[in-house]
Amino acid sequence: MELSLLRAQAHSPSYFSLMRSSSGERAPVDFCIPCNPYFPTPDIFEHLGRNLETILKFYPSDAGTITEELCSTLGLHPKTVAMGNGSTELITWIDHLLVRESLAVPIPTFGRWTDQPLETGKRVDMYPLLESRNFALDVQDYVSFIRMRGSKVAVICNPNNPDGGYLPKHEVLRLLDELIDLDLVIVDESFGDFVDAEPYPGVAHEAAVRPNVIVLRSLGKNFGLHGIRFGYMVANPALAGRVRDALPKWNLNSFAEVVVFMMRQFMGEYQESLTRLGQDRRAMFQQLGTMPGLSVFASQGNFLLVKLPPGHDGVPLRDHLLSEHGVYVRECGNKLGTTSQFLRLVVRPQEDVRRLLIGMTQFLYSGSLHEIPVIGLHHRHVNPLSA
Repeated sequence: MELSLLRAQAHSPSYFSLMRSSSGERAPVDFCIPCNPYFPTPDIFEHLGRNLETILKFYPSDAGTITEELCSTLGLHPKTVAMGNGSTELITWIDHLLVRESLAVPIPTFGRWTDQPLETGKRVDMYPLLESRNFALDVQDYVSFIRMRGSKVAVICNPNNPDGGYLPKHEVLRLLDELIDLDLVIVDESFGDFVDAEPYPGVAHEAAVRPNVIVLRSLGKNFGLHGIRFGYMVANPALAGRVRDALPKWNLNSFAEVVVFMMRQFMGEYQESLTRLGQDRRAMFQQLGTMPGLSVFASQGNFLLVKLPPGHDGVPLRDHLLSEHGVYVRECGNKLGTTSQFLRLVVRPQEDVRRLLIGMTQFLYSGSLHEIPVIGLHHRHVNPLSA
């Protein structure tokens, strides 16, 4: 595996890049890219495979047709929705069309919320989430920061990336009420389907009737289909219409159309995949929590943020895991608000987690491959049932 790829760019290299450099080695177990490992099911992949020639050969329907089907399945009004070729396409158009002068965003968070407006000359007001508070967002303090800086737009990711921190729905609504006078408030719920702390946690329906709110949702992350670039935003008809009118008429591909029109049929299997993933997240949280000196942060996403014991750096650990164990992890040294002492680890099935734990134990604890002793949860841990 060519490790220089890991140092060549700010964003993690794609799975395809790694495979091209692998010289026939086995495919790495991917703990880097947050993807649902239980969906689509084998039956769905078999269906897609049988129809591959048709999917690739013919034009898709226009974006309006696909959006109407999505809205019918999710109970949304088509005039309040714009679908994009991945959430980053929507972030780009939101920035170009709706962000004036400045944008406030907590860090660490998804990098496009800082990088995109900086690339177009906006002032980005970065609000630091404190490790001492487990990267939790304090709504009132964030509002005070926005007022002090005079930010025109505010963003939150909920759950947040890379730590998986979750702001309860009533707190999100309080934030929206407090910032009713801003140009725009964006709630990025790309990982919202993985939340099990409360039922129906999203605020998309509220965004549809508020004057200045956009909710962003991902389909690729939730459905385990990153290769199909599709996501959507929800806002009042005027805001949604501005973005929708700027997008190309055929900005969605045929794979996206086929999957959207299959959603209703396989919603039961999808919900089951989320239940299984939640169980894996709790198990993985507990297992990582037994590793001496490792800090594990409670998460409502499909990933866990960990901080390595003092004196350890994530870059050599990342390289060791990939080259020696075929495990690909996200080292967070290039994420604003964290350091290379942090790793983001995607939640995966137990057989994959065992491979990760063996590699981490070998690197962190002088080569011992014996079972890690169960110790009391670190002070940063919370009840793993809510992790």
